[in-house]
Amino acid sequence: MEELPEPILFEWDSGNTSKNFRKHNVSDREAEQIFVNKPKFIFEDEKHSLVEKRYMLWGITNKGRKLSAFFTMRKDKIRVISVRDMNKKERRVYEKKI
Repeated sequence: MEELPEPILFEWDSGNTSKNFRKHNVSDREAEQIFVNKPKFIFEDEKHSLVEKRYMLWGITNKGRKLSAFFTMRKDKIRVISVRDMNKKERRVYEKKI
């Protein structure tokens, strides 16, 4: 997947919503920003794609926070599984790509 469907629609699971905020201090609204803002990079998450195809997205929020999101597509909606700050290696690669 290189491009996200237009318009970008989200399907939020209440368990993941509270988990992402509790564990990583990332709100739904902040997570959604990285799917819209550029630059963003999308990769297939083959390791976790056993039941359904999963993806990882690296992007930046409106306030400059660099996040990694793991998601799947359900029909025409993005279902975020997890979102967190990029780790050092991810940030380094992300910054080289931009």
